[in-house]
Amino acid sequence: MRMFTNNGLFLFLLTLAACNTGKKVDKEQVDQMKKSMEVKKVGEAEIISHALEWGDELSQEAQASLMQALQKAIADKGTVGAVEFCNVEALPLTQSVAEKHGVIIRRVSEKNRNPKNSLQDQEKPLFDAYAYNTEEGITNAPNIQKMDDGETLLFTKAIVIPGGLCLNCHGTAGEELAEDTYEKIKSLYPDDKATGYKVGDLRGMWSIHIPKKEVVKRM
Repeated sequence: MRMFTNNGLFLFLLTLAACNTGKKVDKEQVDQMKKSMEVKKVGEAEIISHALEWGDELSQEAQASLMQALQKAIADKGTVGAVEFCNVEALPLTQSVAEKHGVIIRRVSEKNRNPKNSLQDQEKPLFDAYAYNTEEGITNAPNIQKMDDGETLLFTKAIVIPGGLCLNCHGTAGEELAEDTYEKIKSLYPDDKATGYKVGDLRGMWSIHIPKKEVVKRM
C-alpha cells in the first residue's frame, strides 16, 4: 500500500483531479488548495486576547438569557414565583449557554445563595481583588488567567447589583425584600447568604473556563 505524507497526498489529489477533468491545474488553484489545508498557527498572547473578548461576550449572553427568563417569571408569577424559578432553572439556563460554546460558565459569590455557586480555591483571590477595587472606588475590569493544566483559561468579570429589581430578592428583609419572598428564599435556601445588598454593591463574579482549543477554533 502506498503511503502519503501531507504534501504527497496533496499532490496526489491534484493529479487525480487533473486526470478526471482532463484540464491542467493552474498555479492559482494550487495556491488556494495549499492555503485551505494549512493549519492555523497563533501565538499565546493572541489566544489570551481573543479569549478575553469572547469571555465578555459569553457572560453577556448568559446574563441576557437569565434576565429574560427571570423577568418573564416575575411577570407571570410574581417575585415569590421568580425565586422558585431561579431555584429550578437558573443553573440549567447557564449550563445551556456553556454547552453551546464548549465552555464552563459559573456565577460565584462569597455570599452565595445556591451552595453550587460558592467560590472555588482559584476564584477566591480574584473575587477578593474585585471586592477591594469596589471598596476603593476602582473600576473592575474583566480578567483572564491561565489554569494549571496549561490548556484552559479562566475568565472572570465582576457582577454588580445594577438596580432595584435585583433588590426584590437580594435586598434587606422588611425593606426592599418582602416578607413572603424572604420566607420562600429561606425555605428553598436554608443557608442563604445573598441578602442585604444595595444598588452598586458587588454581588459576585462570572467565572468562565475556556479551553484554548475552543478559542483557536474561533480565530
